[in-house]
Amino acid sequence: MLLAVPDLQGRLKGKRYDANHFLKRVAHQGAEVCAYILATDPEMSPADGFALTSWETGYQDLSVQPALATLRVVPWLPRTVVVLGDAVHDDGTPIEIAPRQILHQQMTRLSRHGLHPRAGIETEFVLYKGTYADADQAGYQGLRPLTTGNLDYALDHDPVSDRFFRRLQRALASAGMPVEAIKTEAGPGQVEVTFPYGGALTACDRHLLFKHAVRTLGSRAGLAPTFMAAPETGRANGLHLHVSLWSKAISQLNEPGSEHELSRTGQLAIAGLLNGLPELALFYAPSVNSYKRFAPGSFAPTTFTWGHDNRTCAVRVVGRGEGLHLEIRVPGADANPYLALSAVLAAIDHGLERRLALGPEETGNAYRAGGIPVPSTLGQALTAFQNSALAQEAFGAEVVEHYARLARLELDHDQRLVTDAERQRWLARA
Repeated sequence: MLLAVPDLQGRLKGKRYDANHFLKRVAHQGAEVCAYILATDPEMSPADGFALTSWETGYQDLSVQPALATLRVVPWLPRTVVVLGDAVHDDGTPIEIAPRQILHQQMTRLSRHGLHPRAGIETEFVLYKGTYADADQAGYQGLRPLTTGNLDYALDHDPVSDRFFRRLQRALASAGMPVEAIKTEAGPGQVEVTFPYGGALTACDRHLLFKHAVRTLGSRAGLAPTFMAAPETGRANGLHLHVSLWSKAISQLNEPGSEHELSRTGQLAIAGLLNGLPELALFYAPSVNSYKRFAPGSFAPTTFTWGHDNRTCAVRVVGRGEGLHLEIRVPGADANPYLALSAVLAAIDHGLERRLALGPEETGNAYRAGGIPVPSTLGQALTAFQNSALAQEAFGAEVVEHYARLARLELDHDQRLVTDAERQRWLARA
């Protein structure tokens, strides 16, 4: 029995319990874990500067209340059940900086407009030959993608790839999380998986379990999957969020009676995304590496534009009639899905509240168009986030400072490192 909490990076953290103990005690009373699981960098290094917990507070515990509706068997682990939990204070009130709670809050804010979101997640990752231990021992040099060349939409897969895809698809379906599609992508070793539409919170919950399955099954197959946004120069992994807005089981994005025309709600939502997302990049591009994905011709946007079925835009309008929805293409595969979707919903709410005007759509190459540029570095994104009135209003000062602190840790780590690229460029030239 696994009790798991989504951490800041969008990974499962928690404890393994005896099933009888869980049913007798934990299911009703919750459990305690060190609060630092919501206040660390990706390497789980204890760090000062977080209000939630620190050396000064003695790294106290927080409580985890099981969300029993999330309980499911995970077939990629023998005889194992997992349940997600919500982080709460001793008095039972939610911990506001917890990713799952942040998404809860944005869904509540959107409900003021009589709307609830539905979401489908489409993500990319790269499979490398060998294990994570092999890559570490080699100093992460000479990584070998499972496949070579452009296999976008290919159906003639090699035996190793075919076996991995079959096992992944079967495991996810058995866990009650069937995929919509699996396809190989343009980059060597690159895979794309899309999931059906569903509730926004459920989509994020399932995505964390999906990544756990990919890593577990990959390890057993002698493979090292990565969800880095830019695992190599010129290669990019996206996390595309397909979002629609509903009221009383009726889609609110399309104009009634029209297949492709946006409703007033749809126009306001897109205007909010284009205006608000530039300030919220920390939530969908959390690392220094994230910003190496945003490059012309990469299928990752470089400016905030919108268009119908235009993959060069940040917001792509796709589908028809009640199936009309928005594909938000700025998040990378390294994003925490709860935070990325929270940024999207906060920006949509911003457009609805402010009644923002929507400019003309981009019908050509958006890489050559105007529009607000996507932040080019984590430092730029941090400054915008800290100075954002939208972030303060949507998430609150506590959340803004917590995730700003996380970004500063990432920047401090990067600035101290001497890289192979620096030595290659300067060793003989300085």
